[in-house]
Amino acid sequence: MSADKGIEGNPDFGPPQMWKVTINAPIETVWNTLVKTDEVLPFLFGGVCQADGALASGKSFRMVSRDGKFATVVGRVLEFTPPTRFSHTISFTQVQGEQPGRTTYDLKEVPGGTEVTLIAEAVAGSKTARMAKTGPFIVGNLKRYVETGKPAFSGAMVMALAPVMSVFARRITRIENWPLEGRA
Repeated sequence: MSADKGIEGNPDFGPPQMWKVTINAPIETVWNTLVKTDEVLPFLFGGVCQADGALASGKSFRMVSRDGKFATVVGRVLEFTPPTRFSHTISFTQVQGEQPGRTTYDLKEVPGGTEVTLIAEAVAGSKTARMAKTGPFIVGNLKRYVETGKPAFSGAMVMALAPVMSVFARRITRIENWPLEGRA
């Protein structure tokens, strides 16, 4: 399992990938939706965020399948500043031996709602960098979910297919291989 050391200012990171969206909702509503735990999140591929206690700087978290049998992502919260910034390491459980990447959500109030900027950083050329190119899906589904209470079509399809995909999940992704305790 990957170590989080040296994540800040990592010289191996390629250029950051960035996506922005304006959501027609107050910043607190967007923030509270983004950082929900123990609930299926269609904008995060139908995963459920589980935290080692409440989300806070230095705390471990993982994204698990709806049925709780598989962990897809593990990480550590780097910065948690409600309601404007949530930054964390990101390691995909099916990718072994790579340095974790970093994901940052910056929120700010703008005319018409809340601007969300999603920034993904990873070691250039890594599998993590290729897998982190999901920003359009995340921000599009977050916007739709906050504004309507329902995911976009892409989010609904991912959630519908999630049980089928679990059949093909690699053994290394089983939840017992990714405990929350002691990861921070």
